[in-house]
Amino acid sequence: MAPHPKFIIEKSRNGKFKWVLTGRNGEVVLSSQMYNSKASCKNGIESVRKNCSTPSRYEKLKTRNGKHYFNLKARNGLIIGTSQMYQSGSGSSNGCKSIERNGKIARIDDLT
Repeated sequence: MAPHPKFIIEKSRNGKFKWVLTGRNGEVVLSSQMYNSKASCKNGIESVRKNCSTPSRYEKLKTRNGKHYFNLKARNGLIIGTSQMYQSGSGSSNGCKSIERNGKIARIDDLT
């Protein structure tokens, strides 16, 4: 049975929180910033759920060494999460599609 998409909440050694969103293949497709509180971290997850279905919220970018990635942005333009690095633009586009499909249905796995 394939894994389900999920948000994984983790606590770092410095006491801050972050989440990652995994796809159905179990790979990380989106990562958050570090948050000072678990409540703020959960608010970040809710922001993904609110914004993931709007294609214009995905900002596709390319590094100087040719890797592709994207940021998911909130309505106010702030970055909610950043993707992993992809070898191609099509890989990055597939990552966006994965979040569009799974962002609203992914369960939360709190590892704190």
